[in-house]
Amino acid sequence: MNEKPILLSIAYLPPVSWFSLLLKYPVLIEQHENYQRQSYRNRCIIYSERGMLSLSIPVNKPNGNHTIISKVQIYNEEKWYLNHWRAFQSAYEASPYFLYYKDEIQNFYSGNFNNLLDFNIQMVWKLCELMEIKPRLGFTNHFEKNPDDTYDLRNFISPKNSISHTFPAYIQVFSSRHGFLPDLSIADLLFNMGPESKKYLAEIDLKF
Repeated sequence: MNEKPILLSIAYLPPVSWFSLLLKYPVLIEQHENYQRQSYRNRCIIYSERGMLSLSIPVNKPNGNHTIISKVQIYNEEKWYLNHWRAFQSAYEASPYFLYYKDEIQNFYSGNFNNLLDFNIQMVWKLCELMEIKPRLGFTNHFEKNPDDTYDLRNFISPKNSISHTFPAYIQVFSSRHGFLPDLSIADLLFNMGPESKKYLAEIDLKF
C-alpha cells in the first residue's frame, strides 16, 4: 500500500480498529460531512459488567439532518458527562491502568466542551499522547462524495458493521463472565493494556 491517506470520520473515544489505522497510515479526518446518527461520531462502546455498553453524547443539530459535523453542538444540559464517567469508573476501576490514566481522561468530562468535533479531536490528541503515538493527521478542506486521492473508509468503521478480522485477545476486566470482546473503544485497550497499547495496535492488520 502506498502513502495515499486514509479518510476517516471522527469518532468519540474511537474503537481499536480506528486507532490502529491512525498509528500506521496518514489519516484525513472528514470535517465537512453531514452528521450521521447511530455512528461512532458521538458513540463509544465499552465493556461493562453486563457486557458491551454503548455510551452516546447527546447533540444539537442546528440545521437538522443537514448539519455538517463541524457545526454539531454537544447538549450538556443533560449532564451526560457525569453518567459517562460513572460508567467508566464502574467498568474499569479494577483494570490495571485506570488509576494511572484516569486524571487525564476525566478532564474531558467537565461539561466545558460545546462542539462535538472539537471535543473528539482533542480527545484523540490526548490519547495519542498517552500511547506515545505520533499520528500523521490532517483534515479535509471540503466534502467529496467519491474522493480519488484517499482510501475512503468513512463508513468502514461503524457500529453497524462488524470488521471481519481476528483481534488478538487481551485480558479485560470482565473476561471471565463474557469472554473477550474485540474492537471496543480505545479506552478499553488503554485501561487494560496501558503502555502495551501501542504495540497491540501495531499487530492488527486490517483488511479493507
